[in-house]
Amino acid sequence: MERDIKTLLAQMTLEEKASLCCGDGFWNTTALPQHGIPAMILTDGPHGLRKQLGTADHLGLNESIKTTCFPTAAGTAASWNRELINKIGVALGEECQAEDVQIILGPGANIKRSPLCGRNFEYFSEDPYLSGQMAASHIKGVQSQGIGTSLKHFAVNNQETRRFNIDAVIDERTLREIYLASFEGAVVEAQPWTVMCAYNKINGEFCSQNKTLLTDILKNEWGFEGFVVSDWFAVSERDKGLAAGLDLEMPTSAGIGKQTILDAVKNGTVSESLLDEAAERILRIVFRSMDGKKQNAVYDKTAHHRLAKDAAAESMVLLKNKDKILPLSKSGSIAVIGGFAKQPRYQGAGSSHINPTRIDIPYEEIEKAAGEAVIRYSAGYALDNETVDGAMINAAKETAARADVCIVFAGLPERMDSEGKDRKHLRLPENQLIVIEEIAKVQQNTVVVLSNGSAVEMPWEGAVKGILEAYLGGQAMGSAVAGILFGDINPSGKLAETFPVKLSDTPCYINFPGEKTKVEYREGIFTGYRYYDKAGVEPLFPFGYGLSYTDFAYSDLRLDKKEMPDSGELSVSVTVKNTGTVTGKEIVQLYVRDVESGVLRPPKELKGFEKVELKPGEEKAVAFTLTKRAFAYYHTGLADWYVESGDFEIMIGTSSQDIVLTETVHVTSTVKEKKNYTIDSTLADIKDEPAAAPLLAMMSGNLKGGEELGLDLDALFSSIKIQSLIAISGGKMTMDTLRQMLNEMNG
Repeated sequence: MERDIKTLLAQMTLEEKASLCCGDGFWNTTALPQHGIPAMILTDGPHGLRKQLGTADHLGLNESIKTTCFPTAAGTAASWNRELINKIGVALGEECQAEDVQIILGPGANIKRSPLCGRNFEYFSEDPYLSGQMAASHIKGVQSQGIGTSLKHFAVNNQETRRFNIDAVIDERTLREIYLASFEGAVVEAQPWTVMCAYNKINGEFCSQNKTLLTDILKNEWGFEGFVVSDWFAVSERDKGLAAGLDLEMPTSAGIGKQTILDAVKNGTVSESLLDEAAERILRIVFRSMDGKKQNAVYDKTAHHRLAKDAAAESMVLLKNKDKILPLSKSGSIAVIGGFAKQPRYQGAGSSHINPTRIDIPYEEIEKAAGEAVIRYSAGYALDNETVDGAMINAAKETAARADVCIVFAGLPERMDSEGKDRKHLRLPENQLIVIEEIAKVQQNTVVVLSNGSAVEMPWEGAVKGILEAYLGGQAMGSAVAGILFGDINPSGKLAETFPVKLSDTPCYINFPGEKTKVEYREGIFTGYRYYDKAGVEPLFPFGYGLSYTDFAYSDLRLDKKEMPDSGELSVSVTVKNTGTVTGKEIVQLYVRDVESGVLRPPKELKGFEKVELKPGEEKAVAFTLTKRAFAYYHTGLADWYVESGDFEIMIGTSSQDIVLTETVHVTSTVKEKKNYTIDSTLADIKDEPAAAPLLAMMSGNLKGGEELGLDLDALFSSIKIQSLIAISGGKMTMDTLRQMLNEMNG
């Protein structure tokens, strides 16, 4: 419905407009019934709806209604399936409609800087392109149902340690290329109704009052049309936040925020026009939610559970399958070890904790799927502590030794994998480690099923034949695991994060979580696989890695052109064939490498992906379109994305470290890079300038005698400062002619 919001604002008092910009209670916005403005309900997500029963408590943590618990983002990102993520979003939107919720808080697009971050289970990836694509698909799905999303936590919120006031010190290029890029992709492509600002500071300024972040970049540069909401209790100074672009404070501040706004407008430190702009943004979303309301909405709990199973199955990653131990035979005897088999870890702890409509128990689902196989169980370890219980271990070993194959369920309990705190190490609990190691000694056919929200170390990897990373697979993870173990489902997930061999291998090991109230992002743009590739550090399992029960072959990589301007588009196609015996899904990954760059760049960066399903013997052509951003880096001098003219490799891989096909395209920049040569620039700086050619030739002749001294003339020549040429030339070069040459080169 069309409404004249500006006329409505003109009819409102200053106090009413200030009220709109402040929450009412824990989950509600402020209603102004005298103006026909209802309250909206904003409720936790992102992988399920967490709406509290009855009246919310002051921390928003009490019991919630039953809703579908889908896999967390750490898992769904491993599906690399935009369509699947969209379907989950649609289902979440349907549940919000049925439960009278207008905005669900999510998805989380923060980058996985370190696997230690306690909230990594709620985030998609270490790669900004993959993260942005997953977030955009999620947002589109939810909002197709007339329900808003809240893209969070904007930005550089990559740890739980001192998350309310930690200062993330980061250079502009790293900020743009890594930590903002995932949000940018989601905002530009999907336009979430709201964006949630983070708790932390960036370079000394709280995100909740960072004008560069909230207004200059988000609203003006990216064209964000919705409103900015604070993370709960994130607001420091409400007047500064409003001036910076923070539209809505949540939850209620018991009138403090409203009074601060009123005082600021009255004393002139914040203009009323800024308040009007914030109120207008909020009203547009309020009315959009009113118009999107579906009367008597319901949803199909059974259908959503089936979708949760599909999502879990595609999110799981088969990491090891030695001797093709999987899929298991549906005959013989199978030992099932581990408390997680009967009390599954299927979701994260904290604000996203869902009260599921039902739960598939892995052990029970294995019994259903096992056919004639005999199933025996032993706990092996306690779930509520790390105490090594010799009697439990011996019982587990005896059970495992008597079976043909053993499945060990292991992973991270909630106390080690939760919002609010970061992990201290990457190890599994000690009692689980001992169980795996001891069982592997007596049973050579051992498979480990992992339930965890982030990467873990696996010192036992070489002792087992199979590893299935199930992540936090939601309420249907048990049936999905059983389906994969027995071959009723072909695994198709691939890692959206790198699994390191050990913690000290990680890019930010020395600088995580920082000192006192500051953390420095000294690894710069080299996060995740970018670092492992550049440093030559071998991971346990690389980004993009995952096995299948079938095999795929790649051929016929084609580019529609060999040369192009950066303003053009490049069409890429590659053929993929299923060369195995069962139907499977393959994730085709496209990386781009700048062959020779004048700035520091990663060896490769993900710039495209597609998931394709193929029957045995079937082949399909997969197409990609690359534009300027696929080749560009963020040029801080230009304050824009810039492509350096030169060759770029288009690389097709099955993972970040398994590149199977490569072609090259030459891209020419259409943007003239601003030059700023000075008398202190070196000869190496000007070596490619036509205006400097005569001078360089003359200097080369003058330095020939240096060879007798055993000098590396190229190195010596390149390091000389331009102003030194006056003396070296013996008077042939003057300061005037030098400055004239500099002016010509600088344009």
